[in-house]
Amino acid sequence: MTDSEMPNLDSIKTIDTRICEVTVYTDRALVTRRGTVALTGNERELAIASLPATLETESVRATGAGTVAVRLLGVRSETVFSSEPVGDRTAELTQQIQELETQKRAIDVQIASRKIQLKFVENLSEKSVGSFASSIAKQQIGLNETGELVNFLGSNYKKYVSAIALYERQQREIDKQIKALNQQLGQVKTPHSEQSFNIIVAIEPSGSGNFELEVSYVVTRARWTPLYDLRVNTTNNQINLNYLAEVNQNTGEDWTGVALTLSTAKPGMGTLPPKLEPWFIDTLQSTVKYRNTESRGRSSQVLSDSDGDIVDVFDEGMFGSFAGATSDTASLPREAETATAKVSREGGTVSFQVGGNTKIPSDGTPHKVMVFRENYPFKPEYIAVPRLVSFAYLQAVVVNPLTGATLLPGKANIFRDNTFVGTVQLENVSPGQEYKVNLGIDERLKIERELVERQVDKKLIGQQRRMSYAYRLNVTNLHQVQVHLTLKEQLPVSRNEQIKVRLTLTNPKIVAGEMGLLEWIMSLPPQAKQELYYQFVVEHPPDLGVIGLDI
Repeated sequence: MTDSEMPNLDSIKTIDTRICEVTVYTDRALVTRRGTVALTGNERELAIASLPATLETESVRATGAGTVAVRLLGVRSETVFSSEPVGDRTAELTQQIQELETQKRAIDVQIASRKIQLKFVENLSEKSVGSFASSIAKQQIGLNETGELVNFLGSNYKKYVSAIALYERQQREIDKQIKALNQQLGQVKTPHSEQSFNIIVAIEPSGSGNFELEVSYVVTRARWTPLYDLRVNTTNNQINLNYLAEVNQNTGEDWTGVALTLSTAKPGMGTLPPKLEPWFIDTLQSTVKYRNTESRGRSSQVLSDSDGDIVDVFDEGMFGSFAGATSDTASLPREAETATAKVSREGGTVSFQVGGNTKIPSDGTPHKVMVFRENYPFKPEYIAVPRLVSFAYLQAVVVNPLTGATLLPGKANIFRDNTFVGTVQLENVSPGQEYKVNLGIDERLKIERELVERQVDKKLIGQQRRMSYAYRLNVTNLHQVQVHLTLKEQLPVSRNEQIKVRLTLTNPKIVAGEMGLLEWIMSLPPQAKQELYYQFVVEHPPDLGVIGLDI
């Protein structure tokens, strides 16, 4: 090889870098590395080695600045396959296996020894039975001596059996460890290579000086999802929103002490009021025709309502005030300040700049970071469905301020007056948009529903049989404040043109809506009662059997 063919080692320099910034998206992350190098002026390439296999090569970008002018001519990535050294690991595993096998042989000796002792006790017991029985019969030996022998045989038998069982358990545990180590040894002895990337930046320095290189690239196997903690105080009608982010990454490199940014860009069950389904009535002949449809509807409703995974509950003590703390008691503990994110917007994209000292290892487990927390006023509203539940459901109507951040879809833990009431799915909420938080049953708003009339006219009217039904509802507000209530009832809906359903009377007066829905909207003063009444009739030919009127 001639001198001209020899590689010029001075022209290539490997630079040490560290991760300084990470922007996490919903399905990947943008990583920024920086490192400083002293240039002599002869360098033509700067190399960053051992970057993870999750790196997307087309996303690599490079820039920099320093005390010397440098032209960046281009950037490329190289795939590197490296095999782990197996000699040391093989020797280590082999030594561990040998040590365990030595322990196992020692336990074998202990088991064999205890079995000999146990056999002696068993033989002694067998031979003593006849001899002692005969001696007792001849009164040559007393019961005390017999009892001592029995106790001696029993205690030693138990001792040796227990010892053998203990050693055998130890032996089984050692066998498991040896098996696991042999599996590891087999994997180590099997040749395999690991993939990584090197980034090569072509440069042209004008002279000597310090230069800071910045390289960015996108990695997969990283994501973040929003989580919410909503704490409702019904005394002052305030809702405290904790906006959390769950960051999960298994990219192959740890993020330690980085400036973390979360971006929206894209490169319960038991808390919801029951939903009134249409109340259908029909003729007996067409029952089969519609039964499957109703079954499918009910099944679909169950699936949509049961999609409520319990998410991790944020500890209130982490951000709650210390009881009794005052401004002039400096010796008492002071409330910790919560680090929150800086929100920035660009078009439809929102970014949360969390902070500059975040640590998220590449372990694939979720790590929670606080985005922000804020208090908002809310308007309480109640929804009652007396046909299904005799209590009302409380809803908090909240407006996301125009200056607030976009709330992305995510799971929310709901607390009402420090009591956990369930988990719901929070939909996308833009600044200035109103949203509702369902808070479950409120037993201080009581509803009684009574069937007061069920009558079948004996005479036919226009060759039609007529049945009349009436209900009375009593609503009691046990709160000390006025409440706003929406109460929903329903009429049966006919699926046959020969069956007619008519609303004949309501008090207070309302008009039936689609699918027979009746809805009263009212305000109840504290400790007040309100009576509602409605009546309807069902008409059909006398020879037609009607089903579904199971009042």
